[in-house]
Amino acid sequence: MNISFEEAQDKIITAIKNQEMCIIVGECFVEYEGRASSKLRRGKRLLLLKSDNSISIHENRLVRPTNYMMNASTSCKIVIDEVEGKEIIELFSKRLKPKETLKVKLYSVEDVNAYDLPQSNDLRLSGSEKELNDALMDDLSFLEPGLKPINQQQVFRKGICDIVAEDADGKLVVIELKRRKADYAAVTQLKRYVEQIEKLKGIETRGILLAPEIRKSAMELLQSYGLDYYSYDFTIGERSEIKGIGKSQQKLGDY
Repeated sequence: MNISFEEAQDKIITAIKNQEMCIIVGECFVEYEGRASSKLRRGKRLLLLKSDNSISIHENRLVRPTNYMMNASTSCKIVIDEVEGKEIIELFSKRLKPKETLKVKLYSVEDVNAYDLPQSNDLRLSGSEKELNDALMDDLSFLEPGLKPINQQQVFRKGICDIVAEDADGKLVVIELKRRKADYAAVTQLKRYVEQIEKLKGIETRGILLAPEIRKSAMELLQSYGLDYYSYDFTIGERSEIKGIGKSQQKLGDY
């Protein structure tokens, strides 16, 4: 049974205001304009609004959303559809850099629910470095919102980089994973991969070094290159385990 547009609108606006996770199920049409353009024909889908200002549209297939936008400003209102002349709910999301818009027309709403879910970076993975790389390829959003894996084990003349991804702004991101304390060589290796990818693709490229610890000299070099470092807790047993990941905000004087 469908709920009224007035009730649905109130719940959605309240969820956005309170930065809650909002789940919407209904019949919708989706139109995207930005680096490309697309239209998703009318159909029954699940919409997900999160406190990180993301919106995503899911169908009953695939793991990844059919449409999504990160770091977006989203509004919700009841309007008159220009084609059918009937009331609908319109969700409109936009961002400025890069300039993108996502418009969702809801023709009916079966359900709307909001949840106050705390954010957590306590990711736990286990296995070999290859298994860890595979797991990272499945989901990189815990490192930063909008980070999407593109390629794994990119081969170069002088080495193989672990992961190539794309961030929410369309920049390429090289991720180099180390199981032990990162040293000077790990940083120079990452910088070399970043330069090669940028030259090859002609797209602005960043670098992220992921390691349990990093030496002071390596951290100094990494910061001078403008690269990022993420640390993680690491234990050794029959299977390696990552207990948590977080971006390092340490200053050089902390070492």
